[in-house]
Amino acid sequence: MKWLGALAVLALLALPAVLNSYGVTIFILIFFYAFLGQAWNVVGGYAGQLSVGHAAFVGVGGYTAAMLSIEKGLTPWLGMFAGGALAALLGAVIGYLGFRFGLRGFYFVLLTVAFAEICRIAVSNIDALGGALGLYITFTGDPRQFQFQDNRVYYYIALGLMLAATGIVALLERRRFGIYLTAIREDEGACEALGVDTLKYKLLAMILSSFLTGIGGTFYAFYLFSLQPGTMFGIPLSVEIILRPIVGGAGTLLGPLLGSFILTPLAELSRLYFGQSGLHGLHLVAYGLLLIGVVLFLPQGAYPYLRRLIAGTRA
Repeated sequence: MKWLGALAVLALLALPAVLNSYGVTIFILIFFYAFLGQAWNVVGGYAGQLSVGHAAFVGVGGYTAAMLSIEKGLTPWLGMFAGGALAALLGAVIGYLGFRFGLRGFYFVLLTVAFAEICRIAVSNIDALGGALGLYITFTGDPRQFQFQDNRVYYYIALGLMLAATGIVALLERRRFGIYLTAIREDEGACEALGVDTLKYKLLAMILSSFLTGIGGTFYAFYLFSLQPGTMFGIPLSVEIILRPIVGGAGTLLGPLLGSFILTPLAELSRLYFGQSGLHGLHLVAYGLLLIGVVLFLPQGAYPYLRRLIAGTRA
């Protein structure tokens, strides 16, 4: 499998040479959502804590790096870590409140959604952050300000983010930390009975997940060159983030990647095809039908099914 992964990475490195501009954009979105899905996977997949407010971390990361760049001239290459740190702080607050008071299932979902909405409403009413109209980043083409004339640079950065997040999760899987998270997901009560500090490990998972998501927020802001509260903090973005690991296989290493490679092209290409045919909105129907199919026939996601299929073929 290692040589297969190395071959896939080499193919992705060479791919921009044969892709047109639209193809490069599709792959940038695939990598970006795979990265965010992998970040969510730490707390939602491995630890089993269903957060539906991860857009809050995207927004905090993006707005922090953008404001530092606009007001202080700080390069987003450094600002992204400040954004990630603030997102991690917010994640720690949400995680502590949720885990300390034993919120699980729908109650934890409501808590994360509530915080994301509080952030969206607060930013919409702060004039210094652009209010409801948001912020716009002036394009200068300066690489030090995370701006590039060639779209392929964003391709390689997004690919790097996806591979880095996957590498972090692969390390996590093999360490005691990852094993504890999986055990907490399967039976939290049994873990506590065995002396595992479940609050500590769930909180660490939330902090790591929100930090990575905050880093992704900087990429999102400087790729779009604009930040609006509804786009950066909205529930639709949170749903997009969690759909990738759920469709691909939450709690697995390659599930978020596979989910993004399935869903992102489907969303973008169907929107283009149906939009050109005058059937606006029909792409959402196709998107919904795929999700229904996955839920009904692949409840654990596509990757576990694919892995069993390959194992069965070898046997």
